[in-house]
Amino acid sequence: MHYRSFARQRSRYQKLDAWRLFRFTALAVPIYAAAQPVIAFVPAILARNYGIPLAGLGLVYLIGQVVNSLLDPVIGALSDRTRSRFGRRKPWIAGGGLLFIAGASMLFFPPAGIGLGWVSVGVLLYYTGASAAQTALLAWSGEISGNYNERTRIASQFTLLSSSALVLALLLPALADQVRPDDGPLRLTLFGVLVLVTAVPGLLLTLTAVPEVPASEAPEPFAEPFSLGKTLKAIFGNALLLRVLAADAAVTAGQGVRTALLLFIVTIYFGRPEWAAGFFLLQYSFGVLAGPLWRRIGLLLGKSRAAVLAELTQAAINFGLLLLTPDRFGLMMVLAVAQGLSQGSGNLMLRSMVADVADLHRAETGEDRVGLYYSVFSVSMKLGSALALGIALPLVSAFGFDPKAATNTPEALNALLLVFALGPALAHTLAAALVHRFPLDASQHAEIRRQIEARDDVYAAVLVPAE
Repeated sequence: MHYRSFARQRSRYQKLDAWRLFRFTALAVPIYAAAQPVIAFVPAILARNYGIPLAGLGLVYLIGQVVNSLLDPVIGALSDRTRSRFGRRKPWIAGGGLLFIAGASMLFFPPAGIGLGWVSVGVLLYYTGASAAQTALLAWSGEISGNYNERTRIASQFTLLSSSALVLALLLPALADQVRPDDGPLRLTLFGVLVLVTAVPGLLLTLTAVPEVPASEAPEPFAEPFSLGKTLKAIFGNALLLRVLAADAAVTAGQGVRTALLLFIVTIYFGRPEWAAGFFLLQYSFGVLAGPLWRRIGLLLGKSRAAVLAELTQAAINFGLLLLTPDRFGLMMVLAVAQGLSQGSGNLMLRSMVADVADLHRAETGEDRVGLYYSVFSVSMKLGSALALGIALPLVSAFGFDPKAATNTPEALNALLLVFALGPALAHTLAAALVHRFPLDASQHAEIRRQIEARDDVYAAVLVPAE
């Protein structure tokens, strides 16, 4: 197959039918189903039921998160230049998927008498595999179609599946408690079964959903040698990319503040510990509807306008939290439903916009950086979450809130509510400001794709004569 057939095959996938789109995004289910349990449940259960020291677990998880963050841009840059008979992204997805399965199996099915060494290997395999598979899959999602609106559709499918996987994962502790209350090993087993039952077929479905053109048959611009200087310039010299990254960091920071403090709000501010798990389920259950809902809004308004609307909607919901008082739990539930319906809406649009920014960069420079751009997008998400934990928890503590205290002063509880409301509200407002009047709309992107395809035709004529 020569380059002209490469161009024809690429243009063939302008739109995926519903089944093929589900197959392509299937690997998102186990990845997102494992994410919450690995962070929220595994350390506590390993410490309580398996005697692993908390200090050691904290260090292992810290190293795992650092490795995870550092690997993203490396994998993104290397996958852009991978040349194999299977394509550029599939080898990374396959290898990463297998490492993810191995690491998740070690963490969710620990044998009796394990030590910190077992956990360390499991955490590193898990984070390395998840980083490789997810980064390559997101990059490939930006290449499946060059169509502006189809990219929004693909991104919304990831949002739908990730929300569904999260709801399934949150249901498992509630089911386990009905059988054997507070049984940590049982919870780990249920998490592990969910991940493995979805990971093996999910990996196969994703890898076989659509063919990827082998990189060895692609033109030279897809395989230029790695240059650290050019790589850094491609990131920090791209103002539009930096706007998208900053907006996403703000979005995830706002989400992180809400997640970090929600349990305290429900159990301590409202004094409703019986809703500790149910409240998360309430919000995330409605979050399943957010992907399809905001995809339609994105198609109607365009990505940047939809992103602004999404972020202002979430800001308004969080400003509404300022109306709460300890006797207004019903209002809290209404706002949680609204939050669920807007959940991930900004992330959806921003994720889709990354591929458009990569197209503009390629049209201007000839450099294909989609893998790199999606990898730094992942880093911005992790940075936002880290900022949330690093600011929100010390801040409420400085105002006198103590989750271990029998009672907290009214001033401390009011401070907790203010941080819970204003942190996300201001973060989402900032995100809206960052993407306001974003210059890449559907018509401009269509012109960019025309320029790219014209350049492709030139390479086709130079590299391989027409048959």
